[in-house]
Amino acid sequence: MSDTPPPVLPPLPTPGQARSGCLTALMVVAGIIMLLPGLCALLFGGISISEGGKIDSDIAPLVFLGLVVGIGGAVLIWAAIKGRKAPVHPGTQT
Repeated sequence: MSDTPPPVLPPLPTPGQARSGCLTALMVVAGIIMLLPGLCALLFGGISISEGGKIDSDIAPLVFLGLVVGIGGAVLIWAAIKGRKAPVHPGTQT
């Protein structure tokens, strides 16, 4: 057997412990930045539809990618505002 002690793990957060305010603000700012490609995708997709009646095959993947990034930004903002649930300690009841 070796004489090395087991690694020290960080303590589990208590149920009342909240996320850092700085991290929440950073998540909201990153989410707002991610909303911009979604806004551009809506704008260019709308222009493409209004001019030709359907989205051009050249621009469709970019519109889709922009919408996915924009939805990711909205989810990030929602997660930042909602907060995360603290993990349940083993042996405790919820």
